[in-house]
Amino acid sequence: MPKMKTNRGAAKRFKFTGSGKVKRSKAAHRHILTKKTTKRKRGLRRAGAIEGADLKEVRRLLPYG
Repeated sequence: MPKMKTNRGAAKRFKFTGSGKVKRSKAAHRHILTKKTTKRKRGLRRAGAIEGADLKEVRRLLPYG
């Protein structure tokens, strides 16, 4: 059986942790930052985690993650 292809778009967006969870960056931190509060922007800096419902789909896109 041939090797499975990794979805390159997903590979740039998600990273696996050592325990098998999936990290992601939060949206809305690229532009139009002047109207967002400092507290909100600080929260957007931290990585989020993928919820259980979406985990199966991400694992399919990243078979060797």
